[in-house]
Amino acid sequence: MTHPGPQPVERQLPTEEARDLLALVRDLADREIRPQAAEEEDAGHFPREVFALLSTSGLLGLPYPEEYGGGSQPYEVYLQVLEELAAARLTVGLGVSVHTLACHALAEFGSKQQRTEHLPVMLGGGVLGAYCLSEPASGSDAASLVTRAARTGDDWTIDGTKAWITHGGVADFYSVLARTGDQGPRGITAFLVPGDTEGLSAAVPERKMGMKGSPTAQVHFDGVRVGDERRIGDEGQGFSIALAALDAGRLGIAACAIGVAQAALDEGLRYTAERQQFGRPIADFQGLRFMLADMATQIEAGRALYLTAARLRDAGRPFSKEAAMAKLFCTDTAMRVTTDAVQLLGGYGYTLDFPVERYMRESKVLQIVEGTNQIQRMVIARQIAGRESR
Repeated sequence: MTHPGPQPVERQLPTEEARDLLALVRDLADREIRPQAAEEEDAGHFPREVFALLSTSGLLGLPYPEEYGGGSQPYEVYLQVLEELAAARLTVGLGVSVHTLACHALAEFGSKQQRTEHLPVMLGGGVLGAYCLSEPASGSDAASLVTRAARTGDDWTIDGTKAWITHGGVADFYSVLARTGDQGPRGITAFLVPGDTEGLSAAVPERKMGMKGSPTAQVHFDGVRVGDERRIGDEGQGFSIALAALDAGRLGIAACAIGVAQAALDEGLRYTAERQQFGRPIADFQGLRFMLADMATQIEAGRALYLTAARLRDAGRPFSKEAAMAKLFCTDTAMRVTTDAVQLLGGYGYTLDFPVERYMRESKVLQIVEGTNQIQRMVIARQIAGRESR
């Protein structure tokens, strides 16, 4: 029997322009990202040159308005671009998602003057952003953050430490949530802080089990002064700005998860078509064929779920519940599929000579970032069953 191996994903795209865009992304990923991914991840190399290329190619601002240098693409297209990038290398796909998240506050809540002044550079000027919400003592309970911004005339002085910051230490700008009022969610304000501001520094990056090429670090604010013109939205509006960004960001994580899962499935299909045992390819054996079928089904279900949420967002309808569902399901799917891919390859799957062990290690973090999957279940339950009794 002849086994074809992996096939390109058949995508439902709204326009011919979107189809051309996905073809461009696949070609770029095959030429500039995938060939170096394993070696650079093993070495912990951050691919700044790749992000510069993505910026000049117009791929760092896809869901934002064209008038500010964005691509004016619907979220259903942007997320499928993310999926392709993450399939080539999660450090890149997740990095684009985080950059998009870092631009969200200004793009959605900034004044016309702020958008005109800053967005074109943020979206296509070769710079990279980071999103600063979590702190050492406030992760899931983000509303308890203690980093403080105090007003001094026309300026703000920010003091505190942010934790688990993707691109910490390498970002050119930081979207920062800081406390400007009383305790609780209503006392938080958003700021756009340049990466070279005096008093801003980053700790040594965390030592992680996966995504070693993507720096994750604490970011320290020691008397960092920014003008009031870099405050985004109203004082006290920051937490609602953060939640709006996270709804969209969770869809980015979901798309990245499906990209990693698809890469693992493709490697499993390739290996089982080539590996011979008992005189025939192991793809002939029912036990492995059923594993491949389950992996493919879970991936398609995850893709459909994140696209449904994206289309709700594009239509201007509420999508918070669906975003949480997509993040939960897609990241759990990535963990299952990559673990099965290691099993399909047997002993080879456990070695560094094949990429599936890296996919498995990388998938784990996707169940944690931008709201653990336990938090996603809380979000979903509140939407369908109401808030808990106090």
